[in-house]
Amino acid sequence: MNTQALSTAKPEGHFAWFHALTGKERKTFWSCKIGYALDAMDTQFLSFVIPTLIATWGLSKGDAGLIGTVTLLTSAAGGWLAGILSDRIGRVKALQITILWFAFFTVLCGLAQNFNQLLLARGLMGFGMGGEWTAGAILIGEVIRAKDRGKAVGMVQAGWAIGWGMSALLYALMFSLLPPEWAWRSLFLLGILPAIFVIFIRRFVDEPEVFVEQQKKLAASNEERASFTEIFSPKMLSVTLRAVLLTTGAQGGYYAITTWLPTFLKTERHLTVLGTGGYLAMVIVGSYVGYIVSAFLTDYLGRKKNFILFATGSLCIALAYTRLPVTDNVMLFLGFPLGFCVSGVFSGMGSFLTELFPTRIRGSGQGFSYNMGRAVGSLFPLMIGMSSQSMPLGEAIGIFAGVAYGVMILAALTLPETAGKKLES
Repeated sequence: MNTQALSTAKPEGHFAWFHALTGKERKTFWSCKIGYALDAMDTQFLSFVIPTLIATWGLSKGDAGLIGTVTLLTSAAGGWLAGILSDRIGRVKALQITILWFAFFTVLCGLAQNFNQLLLARGLMGFGMGGEWTAGAILIGEVIRAKDRGKAVGMVQAGWAIGWGMSALLYALMFSLLPPEWAWRSLFLLGILPAIFVIFIRRFVDEPEVFVEQQKKLAASNEERASFTEIFSPKMLSVTLRAVLLTTGAQGGYYAITTWLPTFLKTERHLTVLGTGGYLAMVIVGSYVGYIVSAFLTDYLGRKKNFILFATGSLCIALAYTRLPVTDNVMLFLGFPLGFCVSGVFSGMGSFLTELFPTRIRGSGQGFSYNMGRAVGSLFPLMIGMSSQSMPLGEAIGIFAGVAYGVMILAALTLPETAGKKLES
């Protein structure tokens, strides 16, 4: 047997692209993936402790909802600011700052003594939460070669499901070891863990070559740095607006389904399985698998076809939940396709936005497009709640989910296909 041939043979299979990465590229990949998982972990803690806060502090559901809404809005602002910052000081530095930011304010959430303090700390935490996605998505998108960018960025996006699962496990652990009034605080205090991870990023992760080359060209030509307002210039405005519509559809549909679907199924279908760990586990596992499958499909099918496929699937699963008569057992297993579809929509988003904007304004464009979509999308649950005063809740969910994913599909059809696009400096 020719051992030399074996040693030089190229790896084959679905993960051959990962084996082909250099050491620096792998460190960047894992840094972005772990960073996003820790972001998700800190973010999801709130959803688990809301019942305890309602019981111990006497919060209303409106108060709890306000915390969630403020977090989404500040995360949208933080994501755009982080994009502008990444164009100014670099992708890696912006990533470090956003991780330290959301870790610090997550800890402050655990030290809050009343509702107003928690609202302020959580709102400030949102700036880092949104900023981490922007900085990390740009960083990994610029480091990975064009033909594998969709897979790599999508698998980084899958870190969200891992972080969600980590938060669920830590919730179960803390609430089994400590009384509720201390357990919820301990969860937020664990939010300091991402700050330690920044030490790894500082030591092992470098700025992408395409960004470094862009900075050298700017220095050599004595040109002024591009302004973030360039994304609204006549040349870029159309792309920016259509990218906002794409992300608005994805996030509006996600918030419409995940915010109101449990309430609909509990109050109108009287299902009990929603409160079980088994159902949550099904959704989380489905989410992770959806991220991974979509990550491969976005390179195989192309960005646009993949968006349309998962948007259509998300709409179908929303209609199935709200229109079909289902039992607890059926609902348990429907959790998997629900997580699969509504999460898989996002896998191609990072790579697509990276490819839409030139390097000099990539952070500004990607940060604004994704996070403006988040801001507008966060209004969908409010509009569903208002509409449900005059129509059945299930019908309102179906209408707004349909509008959201319809907008996403139309935006995808009008935007250019970017799969395989090489990034210019």
